[in-house]
Amino acid sequence: MNRALRKAYLQALQIDSWVLRGAPAMPQRIEPRPAEQWSALMRGVETCERCDLCKTRTRTVFGVGDRRAEWFVVGEAPGADEDRQGEPFVGRAGQLLNAMLRAIDLEREQVFIANVLKCRPPGNRDPLQSEIAACLPHLERQIALVRPKILLVVGRIAAHALLRTDAPLARLRQKTHRFGEAAVPLVVTYHPAYLLRTPTDKRRAWEDLKFAREVLAGG
Repeated sequence: MNRALRKAYLQALQIDSWVLRGAPAMPQRIEPRPAEQWSALMRGVETCERCDLCKTRTRTVFGVGDRRAEWFVVGEAPGADEDRQGEPFVGRAGQLLNAMLRAIDLEREQVFIANVLKCRPPGNRDPLQSEIAACLPHLERQIALVRPKILLVVGRIAAHALLRTDAPLARLRQKTHRFGEAAVPLVVTYHPAYLLRTPTDKRRAWEDLKFAREVLAGG
């Protein structure tokens, strides 16, 4: 058998049997690059009309930070400042969050920060369950892309949304929860806006931050 015939014969042996039966070959699936996935997700958030908050928002608030961060901080929803600037946790609550992160040797730029809701509820009211259900897939996709080693969830509403519970915050703190199919460790603490109103609980928040750091260190 000459070289050309031998090459053709070997190639034929590598064809799947179902192709030999006449079925068309399946095209190889090409997954989008991470940058393309992020761009698609950002466009999806910017144009989202899954709930009526799209009618009252000034800007969507996608999220900021390191897209390969070990820490992913999750809040509730944008406030007035966030709605104007398009960035989560700005203003006094944002400054306190930055201080909380620095207390465990983290800078804002080293974590990823996002809210459950990407649009501000009018008057800063609590999000409706229908709004949470509509917006939560955006956050779940962000978490899947970042692949953090720990989720730090601040505030009762965000904790209830991710853990699908209505348990009091006091019962959720100081425990290692798990989120999603990847079972990402999740730790709950107080929202910075609450701590501004109730500074006596800052000591408890500090205990939560230390606990989260221990959870991460323990793998």
